Amino acid sequence: MLFLGPWPDLFGGLLVSLYSCFVRGGGVLVFFVDAKGAGRGLEGLPVSAGDVAGLLRRRAVPDGTPVFVDEDTMLPSEPLCAWFLHLAYDGKAAKTMREYAYIVLRLAGFLGECGCDLVSAREPDLRAYREMRTRFADRPVGDSMWGKEAQLINQFYRWLVDYGYLEARPLRVGGRGRVPMAPRLRRSMDIRHMTLGQYRFFRDVGLGGLLPDSRCDDGFRGRAAQRNRAAADLALSTGMRPQEWMTVLLPELGAGSRRPGEPAVFGLQACAKYGKHREVFVPAGALDSVDRYLLLERPELAGVSARRLARRRGELFVVSAADRGSGRLEGVLEGQRRVFAMAAMSPALRRITVTETAAGLEPLAVFIGRGGLMLGASAWASYRDDAWRRMLARAGLAPPGVLPARRWRWHDLRHYADGWVMCPAVTFPLAGAAELVLQSA
Repeated sequence: MLFLGPWPDLFGGLLVSLYSCFVRGGGVLVFFVDAKGAGRGLEGLPVSAGDVAGLLRRRAVPDGTPVFVDEDTMLPSEPLCAWFLHLAYDGKAAKTMREYAYIVLRLAGFLGECGCDLVSAREPDLRAYREMRTRFADRPVGDSMWGKEAQLINQFYRWLVDYGYLEARPLRVGGRGRVPMAPRLRRSMDIRHMTLGQYRFFRDVGLGGLLPDSRCDDGFRGRAAQRNRAAADLALSTGMRPQEWMTVLLPELGAGSRRPGEPAVFGLQACAKYGKHREVFVPAGALDSVDRYLLLERPELAGVSARRLARRRGELFVVSAADRGSGRLEGVLEGQRRVFAMAAMSPALRRITVTETAAGLEPLAVFIGRGGLMLGASAWASYRDDAWRRMLARAGLAPPGVLPARRWRWHDLRHYADGWVMCPAVTFPLAGAAELVLQSA
């Protein structure tokens, strides 16, 4: 439920169902704005779903914005509502704000047990919270996780002072502006490099279902091995981060218009880290791997989901024209004709982007699942976990050194160059090195 009262003057006093979920903690409930779900639970109320969605649009309140209400009165819990609206207007991603909301909710619950709240808390209360999180909890957090929480707590109290809720922060600022309560140890970057043998073992045995000697494994029970191998090749050869290659669209790789042997170049922005624009070069070897997946596996995945997508047509962005030259897609979204630059399309919009084919609606995302839409981070994490279990089971048949001490992360594929592409005698350009790697693998 969303109270649209003093926020700042939205529909004073009206409670409407507008959330995807809620979480309880410390006498406070947190909900997350979901404008598309505004129609659920509004029957019999003197307001329509269109009114609520229109109001949120006029006030520019993005989906995913956390809203805190008192568990007893269901009135907005300030200053949390104001602070998270401030973060939303600053452009924080919904995923980031959700993570922040859970941290603040946990802190509010602890302070409530101590007999104070977020505004009246003093330094001993906050330091007791640190001790609880890092020493006395059932599962104490490490320096990395606590450092993130300490940064957020400091940011919150600095905002309270800036906007007049407090005269001074309850935490003393350390020397050279050091964040109060932050861990003193500086952690180095956790970067691992793959050897060629390690990459082949991860891609072919873990993801592809082969034996270490490249023979087919009759015991493999995974699905879409070509898809998972193609994803690994694309990630390795381009240096894209997981959110970037997971959300790539068919027109960006020139599917259907690119000649064999040609590379592809496209722009990234909305899916890139910090939203910084850059161009991505995809070598022909990686595209050949993607083309095998598009030919062998993707048609079946797209075909079984056509009916399901047809029932959801009103929720999807149905593309009628794709201009690879200008990097734009034209189609219909929520009954309105829209044109989007592909580089500026968010992961959420890419997930619901489809096109009309002879067999029905088909997603434009390159990597899709049996549900017909773009795969999310949780699905790729499960594929990686399955690959690790296969690697462990087949490690006895593999050459020494191909199994790392810890399972690979998808992000580790970005750090291949320093490990085995560069050599003392000659330094290859990054794209050329990736092409050599794919040919040798």
